[in-house]
Amino acid sequence: MPVVINDKTYYRTTEVCRRIGISRNTLFRWLKEGAISDVEYRDCRGWRLFTPAQLETIRAKTNHVTAISRRS
Repeated sequence: MPVVINDKTYYRTTEVCRRIGISRNTLFRWLKEGAISDVEYRDCRGWRLFTPAQLETIRAKTNHVTAISRRS
């Protein structure tokens, strides 16, 4: 369930993964690799909070297709 703080909506890691359909391991790997920028916000427990814009960026990453060249 999204969290509303100061009239702004944020999503926790579990919610992001559920909405987009990726595992926590995938999300954390992308963060570690720098494929997506790390979050700017954390709650009082230190848990990451993602904005709706970050959610859409991550969703776009899941739809990215890379061509693999084959050697003959």
